[in-house]
Amino acid sequence: MTNLAKGEIAVVDNKNLNIPQKPVVEMFGGFLGGLLPLIILVGILIWLSVAGRGGTMPFWAAGWLAIVVGLFMAKNKSEYSKCIIRGLGDKNGSVIIACWILAGVFGKLMVAGGLVDGLLWFGIEAGTQGVIFTVISFLSAMLFALGTGTSTGTVISLVPVLYPAGVFLGADPTMLGLAILSGAAFGDNLAPISDTTIVSAYTQGAEMRDVVRSRFPLSITAAFLTVVVLLIAGGGGETKSLPEIQAQMDAAGLLMLISFAVVVISALLGKHIIESLVYGNLAAVILGLINGHLTLQKIFHIPTESGQSTGLIQDGISGVVGAIIFALLVLAVTQVLVESGVMNRVLNWAQKTIARTVRQAELTIIGITILFSIPIAANAPAELLVGPSIVKPLGEKFNLASARRANLMDCAVCSLFFTMPWHIAVVVWYTTLTTAADAYGIFAPSITSAFYNPYSWMLLGVLLFSAITGWNRKYANNDLKATTSLKESV
Repeated sequence: MTNLAKGEIAVVDNKNLNIPQKPVVEMFGGFLGGLLPLIILVGILIWLSVAGRGGTMPFWAAGWLAIVVGLFMAKNKSEYSKCIIRGLGDKNGSVIIACWILAGVFGKLMVAGGLVDGLLWFGIEAGTQGVIFTVISFLSAMLFALGTGTSTGTVISLVPVLYPAGVFLGADPTMLGLAILSGAAFGDNLAPISDTTIVSAYTQGAEMRDVVRSRFPLSITAAFLTVVVLLIAGGGGETKSLPEIQAQMDAAGLLMLISFAVVVISALLGKHIIESLVYGNLAAVILGLINGHLTLQKIFHIPTESGQSTGLIQDGISGVVGAIIFALLVLAVTQVLVESGVMNRVLNWAQKTIARTVRQAELTIIGITILFSIPIAANAPAELLVGPSIVKPLGEKFNLASARRANLMDCAVCSLFFTMPWHIAVVVWYTTLTTAADAYGIFAPSITSAFYNPYSWMLLGVLLFSAITGWNRKYANNDLKATTSLKESV
Protein backbone atom coordinates (compact mmCIF):
# COMPACT_ATOMS: atom_id res chain seq x y z
CA MET A 1 0.00 0.00 0.00
CA THR A 2 1.32 3.47 -0.83
CA ASN A 3 0.51 6.89 0.60
CA LEU A 4 -0.19 9.63 -1.94
CA ALA A 5 2.37 12.36 -1.55
CA LYS A 6 1.72 15.92 -2.52
CA GLY A 7 1.75 16.30 -6.28
CA GLU A 8 1.06 12.64 -7.00
CA ILE A 9 -2.04 11.02 -8.41
CA ALA A 10 -3.59 7.62 -8.24
CA VAL A 11 -5.07 6.10 -11.36
CA VAL A 12 -7.49 3.24 -10.85
CA ASP A 13 -8.85 0.77 -13.36
CA ASN A 14 -11.95 1.70 -15.34
CA LYS A 15 -13.63 -1.46 -14.07
CA ASN A 16 -13.92 0.21 -10.64
CA LEU A 17 -15.97 3.07 -12.06
CA ASN A 18 -19.66 3.22 -12.87
CA ILE A 19 -19.14 3.43 -16.63
CA PRO A 20 -19.52 0.20 -18.62
CA GLN A 21 -16.53 -0.64 -20.80
CA LYS A 22 -18.75 -2.07 -23.55
CA PRO A 23 -21.90 -0.29 -24.78
CA VAL A 24 -25.10 -1.65 -23.25
CA VAL A 25 -27.19 0.28 -25.75
CA GLU A 26 -25.89 0.15 -29.33
CA MET A 27 -26.69 3.14 -31.50
CA PHE A 28 -26.75 3.60 -35.26
CA GLY A 29 -23.78 5.80 -36.11
CA GLY A 30 -21.79 4.60 -33.10
CA PHE A 31 -20.31 7.48 -31.10
CA LEU A 32 -22.16 10.20 -33.02
CA GLY A 33 -25.45 8.32 -32.70
CA GLY A 34 -25.04 8.10 -28.95
CA LEU A 35 -24.08 11.76 -28.80
CA LEU A 36 -27.09 12.98 -30.81
CA PRO A 37 -29.55 13.11 -27.84
CA LEU A 38 -27.12 15.37 -25.97
CA ILE A 39 -26.62 17.58 -29.02
CA ILE A 40 -30.39 18.02 -29.35
CA LEU A 41 -30.83 18.67 -25.63
CA VAL A 42 -28.06 21.26 -25.32
CA GLY A 43 -28.86 22.84 -28.69
CA ILE A 44 -32.45 23.58 -27.71
CA LEU A 45 -31.38 24.78 -24.26
CA ILE A 46 -28.99 27.27 -25.87
CA TRP A 47 -31.64 28.34 -28.38
CA LEU A 48 -34.20 29.03 -25.63
CA SER A 49 -31.63 30.73 -23.40
CA VAL A 50 -30.31 33.07 -26.09
CA ALA A 51 -33.90 33.90 -27.07
CA GLY A 52 -34.54 34.92 -23.46
CA ARG A 53 -37.05 32.12 -22.94
CA GLY A 54 -34.93 29.82 -20.81
CA GLY A 55 -36.31 28.11 -17.73
CA THR A 56 -36.81 24.65 -16.33
CA MET A 57 -40.35 24.29 -17.69
CA PRO A 58 -39.55 25.51 -21.23
CA PHE A 59 -36.60 23.08 -21.14
CA TRP A 60 -38.99 20.11 -20.86
CA ALA A 61 -39.46 20.02 -24.62
CA ALA A 62 -35.69 19.73 -25.13
CA GLY A 63 -35.48 16.65 -22.91
CA TRP A 64 -38.52 15.03 -24.53
CA LEU A 65 -37.18 15.53 -28.05
CA ALA A 66 -33.75 14.22 -27.07
CA ILE A 67 -35.26 10.99 -25.71
CA VAL A 68 -37.54 10.51 -28.73
CA VAL A 69 -34.74 11.01 -31.28
CA GLY A 70 -32.49 8.71 -29.26
CA LEU A 71 -35.04 5.90 -29.52
CA PHE A 72 -34.88 5.90 -33.33
CA MET A 73 -31.07 5.93 -33.20
CA ALA A 74 -31.01 2.83 -30.99
CA LYS A 75 -30.53 -0.56 -32.63
CA ASN A 76 -32.41 -2.32 -29.84
CA LYS A 77 -35.45 -0.19 -28.98
CA SER A 78 -36.37 -2.37 -25.98
CA GLU A 79 -32.91 -2.03 -24.39
CA TYR A 80 -32.98 1.72 -25.03
CA SER A 81 -36.34 1.98 -23.26
CA LYS A 82 -34.96 0.08 -20.27
CA CYS A 83 -31.99 2.47 -20.24
CA ILE A 84 -34.37 5.46 -20.03
CA ILE A 85 -36.17 3.84 -17.10
CA ARG A 86 -32.86 3.21 -15.34
CA GLY A 87 -32.01 6.89 -15.75
CA LEU A 88 -35.39 8.03 -14.42
CA GLY A 89 -35.00 5.67 -11.44
CA ASP A 90 -31.50 6.83 -10.54
CA LYS A 91 -31.06 6.63 -6.75
CA ASN A 92 -29.19 9.91 -6.44
CA GLY A 93 -31.82 11.58 -8.62
CA SER A 94 -34.52 10.43 -6.19
CA VAL A 95 -32.65 12.04 -3.30
CA ILE A 96 -32.26 15.27 -5.27
CA ILE A 97 -36.00 15.40 -5.97
CA ALA A 98 -36.92 14.75 -2.34
CA CYS A 99 -34.54 17.49 -1.22
CA TRP A 100 -35.94 19.97 -3.73
CA ILE A 101 -39.49 19.40 -2.50
CA LEU A 102 -38.57 20.10 1.12
CA ALA A 103 -36.23 22.95 0.20
CA GLY A 104 -38.94 24.58 -1.92
CA VAL A 105 -41.37 24.64 1.00
CA PHE A 106 -38.63 25.84 3.36
CA GLY A 107 -37.82 28.80 1.11
CA LYS A 108 -41.47 29.87 0.97
CA LEU A 109 -41.76 29.65 4.75
CA MET A 110 -38.63 31.77 5.24
CA VAL A 111 -39.91 34.55 2.99
CA ALA A 112 -43.45 34.49 4.41
CA GLY A 113 -41.97 34.44 7.91
CA GLY A 114 -40.63 37.97 7.45
CA LEU A 115 -36.93 37.39 6.82
CA VAL A 116 -36.80 40.28 4.33
CA ASP A 117 -38.34 42.69 6.83
CA GLY A 118 -35.86 41.60 9.47
CA LEU A 119 -32.83 42.09 7.24
CA LEU A 120 -34.08 45.52 6.17
CA TRP A 121 -34.56 46.50 9.81
CA PHE A 122 -31.01 45.44 10.59
CA GLY A 123 -29.54 47.45 7.71
CA ILE A 124 -31.46 50.65 8.48
CA GLU A 125 -31.31 50.56 12.28
CA ALA A 126 -27.56 49.93 12.26
CA GLY A 127 -27.23 53.47 10.92
CA THR A 128 -25.35 52.33 7.85
CA GLN A 129 -24.86 54.64 4.89
CA GLY A 130 -22.92 54.64 1.64
CA VAL A 131 -20.28 51.96 1.32
CA ILE A 132 -21.24 50.33 4.63
CA PHE A 133 -24.82 49.84 3.47
CA THR A 134 -23.50 48.23 0.29
CA VAL A 135 -21.53 45.74 2.39
CA ILE A 136 -24.52 45.17 4.68
CA SER A 137 -26.67 44.49 1.61
CA PHE A 138 -24.16 41.86 0.47
CA LEU A 139 -24.16 40.22 3.89
CA SER A 140 -27.96 40.36 4.04
CA ALA A 141 -28.25 38.73 0.63
CA MET A 142 -25.75 36.09 1.75
CA LEU A 143 -27.86 35.26 4.79
CA PHE A 144 -31.12 35.31 2.88
CA ALA A 145 -29.78 33.06 0.11
CA LEU A 146 -28.25 30.71 2.67
CA GLY A 147 -31.58 30.52 4.45
CA THR A 148 -33.78 30.07 1.39
CA GLY A 149 -31.42 28.27 -0.97
CA THR A 150 -32.56 30.28 -3.99
CA SER A 151 -30.63 32.95 -5.87
CA THR A 152 -33.63 34.15 -7.88
CA GLY A 153 -35.78 34.24 -4.75
CA THR A 154 -33.09 36.31 -3.04
CA VAL A 155 -32.98 39.04 -5.69
CA ILE A 156 -36.77 39.07 -6.05
CA SER A 157 -37.19 39.53 -2.30
CA LEU A 158 -34.31 41.84 -1.44
CA VAL A 159 -33.76 44.11 -4.45
CA PRO A 160 -37.14 45.94 -4.10
CA VAL A 161 -36.28 46.99 -0.54
CA LEU A 162 -32.48 47.07 -0.26
CA TYR A 163 -31.72 48.71 -3.62
CA PRO A 164 -33.84 51.88 -3.24
CA ALA A 165 -32.94 52.12 0.45
CA GLY A 166 -29.23 51.92 -0.38
CA VAL A 167 -29.44 54.50 -3.16
CA PHE A 168 -31.20 56.94 -0.81
CA LEU A 169 -28.50 56.25 1.80
CA GLY A 170 -25.61 57.12 -0.54
CA ALA A 171 -24.49 53.75 -1.88
CA ASP A 172 -23.12 53.47 -5.42
CA PRO A 173 -26.13 52.16 -7.42
CA THR A 174 -24.20 49.77 -9.64
CA MET A 175 -22.11 48.25 -6.85
CA LEU A 176 -25.16 48.06 -4.59
CA GLY A 177 -27.05 46.06 -7.21
CA LEU A 178 -24.03 43.80 -7.73
CA ALA A 179 -23.67 43.34 -3.97
CA ILE A 180 -27.15 41.82 -3.79
CA LEU A 181 -26.47 39.63 -6.85
CA SER A 182 -23.17 38.54 -5.28
CA GLY A 183 -24.90 37.57 -2.05
CA ALA A 184 -27.42 35.54 -4.03
CA ALA A 185 -24.57 33.73 -5.80
CA PHE A 186 -22.88 33.00 -2.45
CA GLY A 187 -26.01 31.36 -1.06
CA ASP A 188 -26.56 29.35 -4.23
CA ASN A 189 -22.96 28.18 -3.92
CA LEU A 190 -22.94 27.20 -0.23
CA ALA A 191 -26.47 26.74 1.15
CA PRO A 192 -27.18 23.07 1.95
CA ILE A 193 -30.72 23.55 0.60
CA SER A 194 -29.59 25.14 -2.68
CA ASP A 195 -30.41 23.15 -5.82
CA THR A 196 -26.80 23.36 -7.00
CA THR A 197 -25.47 22.13 -3.63
CA ILE A 198 -27.95 19.26 -3.57
CA VAL A 199 -27.19 18.23 -7.15
CA SER A 200 -23.42 18.54 -6.78
CA ALA A 201 -23.42 16.48 -3.58
CA TYR A 202 -25.68 13.66 -4.65
CA THR A 203 -24.39 13.25 -8.19
CA GLN A 204 -21.00 12.63 -6.59
CA GLY A 205 -22.30 10.43 -3.78
CA ALA A 206 -21.04 12.88 -1.15
CA GLU A 207 -22.35 13.51 2.35
CA MET A 208 -23.88 16.97 2.74
CA ARG A 209 -21.90 17.47 5.93
CA ASP A 210 -18.60 16.92 4.13
CA VAL A 211 -19.62 19.10 1.20
CA VAL A 212 -20.60 22.10 3.35
CA ARG A 213 -17.56 21.81 5.60
CA SER A 214 -15.04 21.52 2.79
CA ARG A 215 -16.70 24.13 0.56
CA PHE A 216 -16.88 26.75 3.30
CA PRO A 217 -13.20 27.82 3.05
CA LEU A 218 -13.55 28.34 -0.70
CA SER A 219 -16.83 30.27 -0.51
CA ILE A 220 -15.95 32.38 2.51
CA THR A 221 -12.57 33.36 1.04
CA ALA A 222 -14.32 34.56 -2.11
CA ALA A 223 -16.87 36.40 0.06
CA PHE A 224 -14.10 38.13 2.04
CA LEU A 225 -12.44 39.29 -1.18
CA THR A 226 -15.84 40.52 -2.39
CA VAL A 227 -16.24 42.62 0.76
CA VAL A 228 -12.85 44.20 0.06
CA VAL A 229 -14.00 45.15 -3.45
CA LEU A 230 -17.28 46.56 -2.12
CA LEU A 231 -15.47 48.58 0.56
CA ILE A 232 -13.36 50.19 -2.16
CA ALA A 233 -16.08 50.86 -4.74
CA GLY A 234 -19.43 50.61 -2.93
CA GLY A 235 -19.91 54.24 -1.84
CA GLY A 236 -19.92 57.69 -3.37
CA GLY A 237 -23.65 58.18 -3.86
CA GLU A 238 -25.82 61.06 -2.62
CA THR A 239 -27.71 60.67 0.66
CA LYS A 240 -31.44 61.52 0.47
CA SER A 241 -34.43 61.21 2.78
CA LEU A 242 -35.95 57.73 2.90
CA PRO A 243 -39.49 57.29 1.57
CA GLU A 244 -42.01 54.77 2.85
CA ILE A 245 -39.47 51.90 2.82
CA GLN A 246 -39.05 52.12 6.59
CA ALA A 247 -42.63 50.97 7.08
CA GLN A 248 -41.59 47.50 5.92
CA MET A 249 -39.00 46.96 8.68
CA ASP A 250 -39.62 44.35 11.37
CA ALA A 251 -36.89 43.05 13.65
CA ALA A 252 -38.94 39.96 14.49
CA GLY A 253 -38.28 38.66 10.98
CA LEU A 254 -34.68 37.92 11.98
CA LEU A 255 -36.00 35.03 14.09
CA MET A 256 -36.31 33.07 10.85
CA LEU A 257 -32.53 32.80 10.69
CA ILE A 258 -32.75 30.32 13.55
CA SER A 259 -34.54 27.83 11.31
CA PHE A 260 -31.71 28.13 8.79
CA ALA A 261 -29.24 27.46 11.60
CA VAL A 262 -31.25 24.34 12.48
CA VAL A 263 -30.75 22.96 8.96
CA VAL A 264 -27.03 23.72 8.87
CA ILE A 265 -26.27 22.40 12.37
CA SER A 266 -28.30 19.26 11.77
CA ALA A 267 -26.47 18.59 8.50
CA LEU A 268 -23.07 19.24 10.09
CA LEU A 269 -23.95 16.80 12.88
CA GLY A 270 -24.26 14.09 10.26
CA LYS A 271 -28.04 13.96 9.90
CA HIS A 272 -29.35 13.12 6.44
CA ILE A 273 -30.26 16.25 4.46
CA ILE A 274 -33.89 15.08 4.25
CA GLU A 275 -34.06 14.84 8.05
CA SER A 276 -32.31 18.20 8.41
CA LEU A 277 -34.75 19.88 6.03
CA VAL A 278 -37.74 18.48 7.90
CA TYR A 279 -36.37 19.95 11.15
CA GLY A 280 -35.78 23.27 9.37
CA ASN A 281 -39.31 23.34 7.94
CA LEU A 282 -40.84 22.70 11.37
CA ALA A 283 -38.61 25.35 12.96
CA ALA A 284 -39.64 27.88 10.28
CA VAL A 285 -43.32 27.19 10.94
CA ILE A 286 -42.92 27.60 14.71
CA LEU A 287 -40.80 30.76 14.47
CA GLY A 288 -43.12 32.30 11.87
CA LEU A 289 -46.09 31.69 14.16
CA ILE A 290 -44.19 33.22 17.07
CA ASN A 291 -43.22 36.42 15.25
CA GLY A 292 -46.74 36.80 13.85
CA HIS A 293 -45.85 36.68 10.15
CA LEU A 294 -47.27 33.21 9.65
CA THR A 295 -50.65 31.74 10.48
CA LEU A 296 -51.85 28.17 10.15
CA GLN A 297 -54.26 29.46 7.50
CA LYS A 298 -51.34 30.68 5.36
CA ILE A 299 -49.51 27.38 5.70
CA PHE A 300 -52.48 25.16 4.84
CA HIS A 301 -56.19 25.71 4.31
CA ILE A 302 -59.08 24.38 2.26
CA PRO A 303 -59.39 26.76 -0.73
CA THR A 304 -62.72 28.42 -1.40
CA GLU A 305 -62.58 27.51 -5.10
CA SER A 306 -61.20 24.55 -7.02
CA GLY A 307 -57.76 25.23 -8.47
CA GLN A 308 -56.69 27.71 -5.80
CA SER A 309 -53.62 27.08 -3.68
CA THR A 310 -53.97 25.35 -0.31
CA GLY A 311 -51.18 27.50 1.11
CA LEU A 312 -47.43 27.83 1.42
CA ILE A 313 -46.78 24.08 1.34
CA GLN A 314 -48.40 23.73 -2.06
CA ASP A 315 -46.75 26.93 -3.32
CA GLY A 316 -43.33 25.70 -2.25
CA ILE A 317 -43.71 22.35 -3.99
CA SER A 318 -45.23 23.96 -7.10
CA GLY A 319 -42.17 26.18 -7.36
CA VAL A 320 -39.83 23.22 -7.87
CA VAL A 321 -42.01 21.03 -10.11
CA GLY A 322 -40.40 22.47 -13.25
CA ALA A 323 -36.91 21.69 -11.99
CA ILE A 324 -37.90 18.17 -10.90
CA ILE A 325 -39.39 17.19 -14.27
CA PHE A 326 -36.43 18.58 -16.16
CA ALA A 327 -33.99 16.84 -13.81
CA LEU A 328 -35.65 13.50 -14.60
CA LEU A 329 -35.36 14.14 -18.34
CA VAL A 330 -31.68 15.07 -18.01
CA LEU A 331 -30.97 11.95 -15.95
CA ALA A 332 -32.57 9.82 -18.67
CA VAL A 333 -30.48 11.43 -21.43
CA THR A 334 -27.33 11.13 -19.32
CA GLN A 335 -27.98 7.41 -18.84
CA VAL A 336 -28.08 7.01 -22.63
CA LEU A 337 -24.69 8.74 -22.90
CA VAL A 338 -23.24 6.37 -20.32
CA GLU A 339 -24.71 3.11 -21.60
CA SER A 340 -24.05 3.87 -25.27
CA GLY A 341 -20.34 4.19 -24.58
CA VAL A 342 -20.11 7.93 -25.33
CA MET A 343 -18.84 8.92 -21.91
CA ASN A 344 -16.27 6.14 -21.82
CA ARG A 345 -14.73 7.42 -25.04
CA VAL A 346 -14.81 11.03 -23.84
CA LEU A 347 -13.11 10.08 -20.58
CA ASN A 348 -10.45 7.99 -22.28
CA TRP A 349 -9.70 10.91 -24.59
CA ALA A 350 -9.55 13.37 -21.69
CA GLN A 351 -7.21 11.15 -19.67
CA LYS A 352 -4.83 10.75 -22.60
CA THR A 353 -4.75 14.41 -23.61
CA ILE A 354 -5.86 17.04 -21.09
CA ALA A 355 -6.22 15.26 -17.74
CA ARG A 356 -3.08 13.25 -17.01
CA THR A 357 -2.47 14.60 -13.51
CA VAL A 358 -4.66 15.55 -10.57
CA ARG A 359 -4.14 19.22 -11.28
CA GLN A 360 -5.11 18.82 -14.92
CA ALA A 361 -8.10 16.66 -13.96
CA GLU A 362 -9.41 19.32 -11.57
CA LEU A 363 -8.89 22.10 -14.11
CA THR A 364 -10.70 19.94 -16.68
CA ILE A 365 -13.65 19.48 -14.32
CA ILE A 366 -13.79 23.24 -13.72
CA GLY A 367 -13.51 24.06 -17.42
CA ILE A 368 -16.11 21.55 -18.60
CA THR A 369 -18.61 22.62 -15.91
CA ILE A 370 -18.21 26.30 -16.79
CA LEU A 371 -18.45 25.50 -20.49
CA PHE A 372 -21.79 23.75 -20.00
CA SER A 373 -23.10 26.47 -17.66
CA ILE A 374 -22.39 29.41 -19.98
CA PRO A 375 -25.02 28.74 -22.67
CA ILE A 376 -27.69 27.21 -20.40
CA ALA A 377 -30.00 29.59 -18.53
CA ALA A 378 -30.10 27.49 -15.32
CA ASN A 379 -27.01 26.18 -13.50
CA ALA A 380 -28.37 23.06 -11.76
CA PRO A 381 -29.18 21.40 -15.12
CA ALA A 382 -25.58 22.01 -16.19
CA GLU A 383 -24.45 20.07 -13.12
CA LEU A 384 -26.86 17.27 -13.90
CA LEU A 385 -25.38 16.97 -17.38
CA VAL A 386 -21.72 16.78 -16.39
CA GLY A 387 -21.90 15.52 -12.80
CA PRO A 388 -22.72 11.83 -13.18
CA SER A 389 -21.25 11.38 -16.67
CA ILE A 390 -17.96 13.30 -16.57
CA VAL A 391 -17.09 14.77 -13.17
CA LYS A 392 -17.72 11.64 -11.09
CA PRO A 393 -15.81 9.09 -13.20
CA LEU A 394 -12.96 11.50 -13.97
CA GLY A 395 -12.61 12.44 -10.29
CA GLU A 396 -12.73 8.79 -9.23
CA LYS A 397 -10.04 8.01 -11.78
CA PHE A 398 -7.72 10.32 -9.87
CA ASN A 399 -8.94 9.27 -6.40
CA LEU A 400 -10.51 12.65 -5.58
CA ALA A 401 -12.86 12.67 -2.60
CA SER A 402 -16.54 12.89 -3.46
CA ALA A 403 -16.91 16.21 -1.59
CA ARG A 404 -13.94 17.64 -3.49
CA ARG A 405 -15.52 16.70 -6.81
CA ALA A 406 -18.80 18.27 -5.72
CA ASN A 407 -17.03 21.47 -4.66
CA LEU A 408 -15.10 21.84 -7.91
CA MET A 409 -18.31 21.45 -9.89
CA ASP A 410 -20.52 23.67 -7.72
CA CYS A 411 -18.03 26.53 -7.39
CA ALA A 412 -17.46 26.43 -11.15
CA VAL A 413 -21.18 26.49 -11.95
CA CYS A 414 -21.73 29.42 -9.54
CA SER A 415 -18.93 31.59 -10.93
CA LEU A 416 -19.34 32.97 -14.45
CA PHE A 417 -22.97 31.84 -14.51
CA PHE A 418 -23.89 34.92 -12.44
CA THR A 419 -22.29 37.32 -14.93
CA MET A 420 -24.11 36.31 -18.14
CA PRO A 421 -27.11 38.52 -19.13
CA TRP A 422 -29.15 35.59 -20.51
CA HIS A 423 -29.07 33.50 -17.34
CA ILE A 424 -32.23 33.28 -15.26
CA ALA A 425 -30.76 34.70 -12.05
CA VAL A 426 -29.28 37.71 -13.85
CA VAL A 427 -32.42 38.37 -15.88
CA VAL A 428 -34.61 38.24 -12.76
CA TRP A 429 -32.12 40.42 -10.86
CA TYR A 430 -32.10 43.09 -13.53
CA THR A 431 -35.85 43.03 -14.11
CA THR A 432 -36.50 43.44 -10.39
CA LEU A 433 -33.84 46.14 -10.09
CA THR A 434 -35.22 48.27 -12.93
CA THR A 435 -38.76 47.89 -11.59
CA ALA A 436 -37.64 49.14 -8.18
CA ALA A 437 -35.69 52.00 -9.76
CA ASP A 438 -38.71 53.11 -11.80
CA ALA A 439 -40.95 52.97 -8.73
CA TYR A 440 -38.73 55.44 -6.84
CA GLY A 441 -37.39 57.44 -9.79
CA ILE A 442 -33.76 56.47 -9.22
CA PHE A 443 -30.89 55.33 -11.43
CA ALA A 444 -30.68 51.73 -12.70
CA PRO A 445 -27.42 50.34 -14.14
CA SER A 446 -27.21 48.38 -17.40
CA ILE A 447 -27.71 44.62 -17.38
CA THR A 448 -24.15 44.31 -18.71
CA SER A 449 -22.92 45.46 -15.31
CA ALA A 450 -23.56 41.88 -14.16
CA PHE A 451 -20.30 41.01 -15.92
CA TYR A 452 -18.50 42.79 -13.05
CA ASN A 453 -20.19 40.69 -10.35
CA PRO A 454 -17.35 40.64 -7.79
CA TYR A 455 -18.24 37.37 -6.05
CA SER A 456 -18.31 35.46 -9.34
CA TRP A 457 -14.78 36.52 -10.25
CA MET A 458 -13.44 36.11 -6.73
CA LEU A 459 -14.90 32.60 -6.54
CA LEU A 460 -13.39 31.65 -9.90
CA GLY A 461 -10.01 32.97 -8.78
CA VAL A 462 -10.14 31.07 -5.49
CA LEU A 463 -11.23 27.90 -7.28
CA LEU A 464 -8.39 28.08 -9.82
CA PHE A 465 -5.90 28.77 -7.03
CA SER A 466 -7.18 25.71 -5.18
CA ALA A 467 -6.86 23.47 -8.24
CA ILE A 468 -3.41 24.72 -9.19
CA THR A 469 -1.86 24.69 -5.71
CA GLY A 470 -3.78 21.75 -4.21
CA TRP A 471 -5.14 23.85 -1.35
CA ASN A 472 -8.30 22.28 0.12
CA ARG A 473 -7.86 19.18 -2.07
CA LYS A 474 -8.94 15.92 -0.47
CA TYR A 475 -8.45 12.37 -1.70
CA ALA A 476 -10.94 9.55 -1.31
CA ASN A 477 -8.35 7.16 0.10
CA ASN A 478 -4.81 8.17 0.89
CA ASP A 479 -3.77 4.51 1.07
CA LEU A 480 -5.27 3.47 -2.25
CA LYS A 481 -2.97 1.17 -4.18
CA ALA A 482 -2.22 2.88 -7.48
CA THR A 483 -1.66 1.15 -10.74
CA THR A 484 0.14 4.26 -11.95
CA SER A 485 1.72 7.14 -10.05
CA LEU A 486 2.70 10.23 -12.02
CA LYS A 487 4.51 13.30 -10.73
CA GLU A 488 2.58 16.54 -11.18
CA SER A 489 4.11 18.94 -13.66
CA VAL A 490 5.00 22.29 -12.15
